[in-house]
Amino acid sequence: MKVILNLSMFLLAFFSFNNKSFSLTDDQIKRFCAKEKRVFLCIKNLQAKRSDLQKGKLIEIPVKPYKR
Repeated sequence: MKVILNLSMFLLAFFSFNNKSFSLTDDQIKRFCAKEKRVFLCIKNLQAKRSDLQKGKLIEIPVKPYKR
């Protein structure tokens, strides 16, 4: 009984994770780039990364440190 329960939980976890990716919308890109110095360049770069992500290519995501 315990083996069947473990197997069913493993299969449920295995099939519940998809290979989907969620990209930013145009509004989210504009809000994110509003804080940057070069807004147009930021928007252009993020839209290019979004299109690469939707095509299935790997992208590099920068991490900004949190400032109080």
